Amino acid sequence: MKTIQLDPSDNVAVARERLEVGEALGGGATLEPIPSGHKVALSRIARGEAVRKYAQVIGFAAEDIEAGAHVHTHNVEFRNVSGSYEFSTNLRPVAMVPDTSRDSFMGYRRSNGRVGTRNYIAILTSVNCSATAARMIAAAFGPEEMAAYPNVDGVVAFVHGTGCGMAGSGDGFSALQRVMWGYARHPNHGGVVMVGLGCEMNQIDWLLEAYGIEKGPLFQTMNIQDVAGLRKTVELGIEKVRAMLPLVNEARREPCPASELMVALQCGGSDAWSGVTANPALGYACDLLVAQGGTGVLAETPEIYGAEHLLTQRAMDRKTGDKLIELIRWWEDYTARNKGSMDNNPSPGNKKGGLTTILEKSLGAAAKGGTTPLTGVYKYGEPVTAKGFTFMDSPGYDPASVTGQIASGCNLVAFTTGRGSAFGSKPSPCIKISTNTAMYDRMVEDMDVNAGAMLTDGVSLEEKGREIYELLLRVASGEQSKSEAQGLGDFEFVPWQIGAVM
Repeated sequence: MKTIQLDPSDNVAVARERLEVGEALGGGATLEPIPSGHKVALSRIARGEAVRKYAQVIGFAAEDIEAGAHVHTHNVEFRNVSGSYEFSTNLRPVAMVPDTSRDSFMGYRRSNGRVGTRNYIAILTSVNCSATAARMIAAAFGPEEMAAYPNVDGVVAFVHGTGCGMAGSGDGFSALQRVMWGYARHPNHGGVVMVGLGCEMNQIDWLLEAYGIEKGPLFQTMNIQDVAGLRKTVELGIEKVRAMLPLVNEARREPCPASELMVALQCGGSDAWSGVTANPALGYACDLLVAQGGTGVLAETPEIYGAEHLLTQRAMDRKTGDKLIELIRWWEDYTARNKGSMDNNPSPGNKKGGLTTILEKSLGAAAKGGTTPLTGVYKYGEPVTAKGFTFMDSPGYDPASVTGQIASGCNLVAFTTGRGSAFGSKPSPCIKISTNTAMYDRMVEDMDVNAGAMLTDGVSLEEKGREIYELLLRVASGEQSKSEAQGLGDFEFVPWQIGAVM
């Protein structure tokens, strides 16, 4: 078959390959060329009638669409979703693996009981004004010196473009403080040096007081103004890191249960195959992880818009479901007051890949969360404490979203892509999963898994999902992902900036 109808109730099918005019289509034929991954009408869709894919509404016909016609942005319009929700009506029990039979990986067990998959020293900045100092400190530690510390994965500067010119309270300030705390106490960091300017709104001392962080041999702070200038700050920072290196190098990997894994479920550069191959396969891997007692963290609130009703049905209770809906309402207001639309996503690349509306994109994106109950909903960068499948609020912008997921505690990142995203993250390693074989073959140096084999080679969802899950265990144990091997992750730290810049 040259097309795929994902559900019997759908009135569109997806072209597996480019279709020319006159290609057989059910009881009719194509009326125009249909690019691979794009939709073709299976029957006449009258103007104003719902366009259905995944057995869900993905938009409405902006004009009469004849059977065999190309269905895309030129003849489909977006409408805001309605506010009718069911709660806890689709709770599938999880067949938990017995403790004695659970999988394990080789991780770093920290003194507070948390487990890391990597062992970095982090140089954190409170404000953009200290970014250069942080980068200079990190850059001082090259391969020759680091070779003496084989158990340290590197010295990394996490710099950002905010920290001042902002309100000292409210959503934006709280989100930045949560991110700083999350990275300061992340289990993938063996040591931390925080660098500020001194006069910024985002004061380091406020963070330490608010979150009860104590200074010590593996947690140091300094301000450029107090140290007396950039050069002296860089020199002092290098001195502090050199003192930490032998201590951080003492860490050793040891067997840890898979329940200690918290995986960020992420997608970027999506195409029409995302919701057919890679996202469902990652969802299956998430189900396997949850059965082990582990945690999956879905994010990108604008990219579940139109699919949130499927998640409320999986909410473990009404309170959890209501938290998700509150986020949706916040985003509707946020986009409206900034004169935007929830449908300004998909991106041009998404549309070229066959995605027409945010509703279609969201239905595919939500598949990354698998099928188990939704056990918790969290703010951006808020520590995720629940086990199982959870959700964290974030933008759909990948670097900002992953930054929040890592701050929330994710020690691994699984990232699906159809167009070909060149993304990597530190301190949590990222594996990338291709939705289609053509892109995988083209970008094989960047892609860890080819979920496109589900279409081209007949690989089952279960096989591909288990392949992803087993790769996560290996990467958690120290195997390099392809993004790590290429050195990605030093510039992908992007805290979500909310509110006015003043």
